[in-house]
Amino acid sequence: MASPSPKTRGDGPSARDARDDPDTRQGVLGLTFDAFHDYHRKLWMRYAHTQVGGRPAAETVVDAACARLKSDWKHVLAQESVPRYAWSLLKEEIRRWLDERGLKPLLVGTAAFHAAIGKLLLHELRDEFAVLEGELGLYGAIAGLPERQYDVVVLRFVLGMDEEQVAEYLGIELATVRSHVRHARRRLARELNMNTGPSETED
Repeated sequence: MASPSPKTRGDGPSARDARDDPDTRQGVLGLTFDAFHDYHRKLWMRYAHTQVGGRPAAETVVDAACARLKSDWKHVLAQESVPRYAWSLLKEEIRRWLDERGLKPLLVGTAAFHAAIGKLLLHELRDEFAVLEGELGLYGAIAGLPERQYDVVVLRFVLGMDEEQVAEYLGIELATVRSHVRHARRRLARELNMNTGPSETED
Protein backbone atom coordinates (compact mmCIF):
# COMPACT_ATOMS: atom_id res chain seq x y z
CA MET A 1 0.00 0.00 0.00
CA ALA A 2 1.43 3.33 -1.09
CA SER A 3 2.10 5.74 1.62
CA PRO A 4 0.20 9.03 1.50
CA SER A 5 2.03 11.63 -0.48
CA PRO A 6 3.17 14.66 1.51
CA LYS A 7 1.08 17.81 1.23
CA THR A 8 2.16 20.14 -1.45
CA ARG A 9 2.77 23.81 -0.77
CA GLY A 10 -0.51 24.56 -2.50
CA ASP A 11 -2.56 22.54 -0.02
CA GLY A 12 -4.31 24.54 2.68
CA PRO A 13 -4.38 28.32 3.08
CA SER A 14 -1.30 30.15 1.85
CA ALA A 15 0.52 32.80 3.80
CA ARG A 16 -1.20 35.42 1.67
CA ASP A 17 -4.59 33.85 2.40
CA ALA A 18 -3.80 34.11 6.11
CA ARG A 19 -2.81 37.75 5.78
CA ASP A 20 -5.96 38.52 3.81
CA ASP A 21 -8.20 36.80 6.32
CA PRO A 22 -10.40 39.44 8.07
CA ASP A 23 -9.79 37.93 11.49
CA THR A 24 -6.02 37.98 10.91
CA ARG A 25 -6.08 41.59 9.74
CA GLN A 26 -8.17 42.56 12.75
CA GLY A 27 -5.74 40.79 15.04
CA VAL A 28 -2.77 42.65 13.57
CA LEU A 29 -4.60 45.97 13.89
CA GLY A 30 -5.36 45.13 17.50
CA LEU A 31 -1.71 44.42 18.22
CA THR A 32 -0.56 47.70 16.71
CA PHE A 33 -3.18 49.63 18.66
CA ASP A 34 -2.23 47.89 21.90
CA ALA A 35 1.43 48.76 21.35
CA PHE A 36 0.59 52.40 20.63
CA HIS A 37 -1.73 52.57 23.63
CA ASP A 38 0.81 51.05 26.00
CA TYR A 39 3.51 53.46 24.84
CA HIS A 40 1.44 56.65 25.04
CA ARG A 41 -1.06 56.10 27.86
CA LYS A 42 1.16 57.04 30.80
CA LEU A 43 2.12 60.40 29.29
CA TRP A 44 -1.46 61.04 28.18
CA MET A 45 -2.66 60.38 31.72
CA ARG A 46 -0.13 62.82 33.16
CA TYR A 47 -1.06 65.51 30.65
CA ALA A 48 -4.81 65.01 31.11
CA HIS A 49 -4.33 65.19 34.88
CA THR A 50 -2.83 68.68 34.54
CA GLN A 51 -5.88 69.78 32.56
CA VAL A 52 -8.82 68.17 34.38
CA GLY A 53 -7.36 68.16 37.90
CA GLY A 54 -7.71 64.57 39.08
CA ARG A 55 -6.85 60.99 38.20
CA PRO A 56 -10.45 59.69 37.85
CA ALA A 57 -11.29 62.50 35.45
CA ALA A 58 -8.04 61.95 33.57
CA GLU A 59 -8.86 58.26 33.20
CA THR A 60 -12.30 59.13 31.85
CA VAL A 61 -10.83 61.48 29.26
CA VAL A 62 -8.01 59.16 28.19
CA ASP A 63 -10.33 56.13 28.02
CA ALA A 64 -12.70 58.07 25.77
CA ALA A 65 -9.87 59.13 23.49
CA CYS A 66 -8.50 55.58 23.30
CA ALA A 67 -11.94 54.16 22.55
CA ARG A 68 -12.30 56.56 19.62
CA LEU A 69 -8.85 55.68 18.34
CA LYS A 70 -9.44 51.94 18.59
CA SER A 71 -12.83 52.10 16.87
CA ASP A 72 -11.27 53.71 13.79
CA TRP A 73 -7.69 52.47 14.08
CA LYS A 74 -7.34 51.54 10.41
CA HIS A 75 -8.19 55.13 9.46
CA VAL A 76 -5.82 56.43 12.14
CA LEU A 77 -2.93 54.41 10.72
CA ALA A 78 -3.50 56.04 7.34
CA GLN A 79 -2.81 59.52 8.74
CA GLU A 80 0.40 61.37 7.94
CA SER A 81 1.39 61.31 11.63
CA VAL A 82 -0.38 58.88 13.93
CA PRO A 83 0.98 60.49 17.15
CA ARG A 84 -0.11 63.98 16.01
CA TYR A 85 -3.58 62.76 15.00
CA ALA A 86 -3.99 60.88 18.28
CA TRP A 87 -2.82 63.89 20.30
CA SER A 88 -5.41 66.10 18.58
CA LEU A 89 -8.10 63.59 19.45
CA LEU A 90 -6.98 63.53 23.09
CA LYS A 91 -7.18 67.33 23.18
CA GLU A 92 -10.71 67.17 21.77
CA GLU A 93 -11.77 64.86 24.59
CA ILE A 94 -10.17 67.14 27.19
CA ARG A 95 -11.95 70.17 25.74
CA ARG A 96 -15.24 68.27 25.65
CA TRP A 97 -14.89 67.23 29.30
CA LEU A 98 -14.02 70.77 30.43
CA ASP A 99 -16.72 72.45 28.31
CA GLU A 100 -19.42 70.13 29.64
CA ARG A 101 -18.55 71.30 33.16
CA GLY A 102 -17.83 74.93 32.35
CA LEU A 103 -14.24 74.56 33.50
CA LYS A 104 -10.86 75.81 32.38
CA PRO A 105 -7.65 73.72 32.41
CA LEU A 106 -6.53 73.32 36.02
CA LEU A 107 -2.77 73.35 35.59
CA VAL A 108 -2.33 76.49 37.71
CA GLY A 109 -3.32 74.65 40.87
CA THR A 110 -0.57 72.07 40.65
CA ALA A 111 2.81 72.14 42.34
CA ALA A 112 4.34 71.08 39.04
CA PHE A 113 3.15 74.31 37.45
CA HIS A 114 4.87 76.46 40.03
CA ALA A 115 8.07 74.43 39.70
CA ALA A 116 7.97 74.87 35.93
CA ILE A 117 8.04 78.67 36.01
CA GLY A 118 11.74 78.86 36.84
CA LYS A 119 12.58 76.28 34.19
CA LEU A 120 10.70 78.02 31.42
CA LEU A 121 12.05 81.50 32.10
CA LEU A 122 15.56 82.66 32.82
CA HIS A 123 17.01 81.59 36.17
CA GLU A 124 17.83 85.11 37.32
CA LEU A 125 14.19 86.17 36.89
CA ARG A 126 12.74 83.34 38.93
CA ASP A 127 12.04 85.38 42.08
CA GLU A 128 10.62 88.29 40.12
CA PHE A 129 8.25 86.04 38.21
CA ALA A 130 7.14 84.39 41.44
CA VAL A 131 5.95 87.82 42.59
CA LEU A 132 4.40 88.69 39.25
CA GLU A 133 2.48 85.44 39.12
CA GLY A 134 -0.29 86.71 41.37
CA GLU A 135 -0.25 90.31 40.20
CA LEU A 136 -0.16 89.90 36.46
CA GLY A 137 -1.69 86.48 35.92
CA LEU A 138 1.31 84.49 34.77
CA TYR A 139 -0.84 81.41 34.35
CA GLY A 140 -3.26 83.40 32.24
CA ALA A 141 -0.34 84.34 29.99
CA ILE A 142 0.73 80.70 29.68
CA ALA A 143 -2.84 79.57 29.10
CA GLY A 144 -3.09 82.20 26.37
CA LEU A 145 -0.19 80.75 24.40
CA PRO A 146 -1.02 79.28 20.99
CA GLU A 147 -2.17 75.71 21.46
CA ARG A 148 0.98 73.97 20.22
CA GLN A 149 3.26 76.26 22.26
CA TYR A 150 1.12 75.55 25.32
CA ASP A 151 1.38 71.78 24.78
CA VAL A 152 5.14 71.96 24.35
CA VAL A 153 5.54 74.10 27.50
CA VAL A 154 3.44 71.69 29.59
CA LEU A 155 5.13 68.55 28.28
CA ARG A 156 8.65 69.98 28.37
CA PHE A 157 8.66 72.02 31.58
CA VAL A 158 5.78 70.76 33.71
CA LEU A 159 5.91 67.05 32.92
CA GLY A 160 9.68 67.00 32.43
CA MET A 161 9.86 65.37 29.02
CA ASP A 162 13.02 65.95 27.01
CA GLU A 163 12.84 67.64 23.62
CA GLU A 164 13.09 64.39 21.67
CA GLN A 165 10.20 62.86 23.64
CA VAL A 166 8.04 65.94 23.12
CA ALA A 167 8.67 65.78 19.38
CA GLU A 168 7.79 62.09 19.33
CA TYR A 169 4.59 62.38 21.35
CA LEU A 170 3.33 65.36 19.37
CA GLY A 171 4.45 64.02 16.02
CA ILE A 172 6.51 67.10 15.14
CA GLU A 173 10.14 67.84 14.32
CA LEU A 174 12.72 68.42 17.06
CA ALA A 175 13.50 71.83 15.56
CA THR A 176 9.81 72.71 15.83
CA VAL A 177 9.79 71.87 19.54
CA ARG A 178 12.74 74.19 20.11
CA SER A 179 11.11 76.92 18.06
CA HIS A 180 7.90 76.67 20.10
CA VAL A 181 9.88 77.02 23.34
CA ARG A 182 11.68 80.12 22.05
CA HIS A 183 8.46 81.74 20.90
CA ALA A 184 6.71 80.90 24.19
CA ARG A 185 9.51 82.52 26.21
CA ARG A 186 9.44 85.67 24.09
CA ARG A 187 5.67 85.95 24.19
CA LEU A 188 5.52 85.57 27.97
CA ALA A 189 8.31 88.10 28.43
CA ARG A 190 6.45 90.61 26.24
CA GLU A 191 3.10 90.07 27.97
CA LEU A 192 4.66 90.40 31.41
CA ASN A 193 6.78 93.37 30.31
CA MET A 194 9.99 91.67 31.34
CA ASN A 195 13.45 91.91 29.80
CA THR A 196 14.88 88.40 29.38
CA GLY A 197 18.08 89.53 27.72
CA PRO A 198 19.12 90.41 24.17
CA SER A 199 16.24 90.13 21.76
CA GLU A 200 16.30 87.42 19.12
CA THR A 201 14.93 87.56 15.65
CA GLU A 202 11.62 85.77 15.33
CA ASP A 203 11.75 82.57 13.28
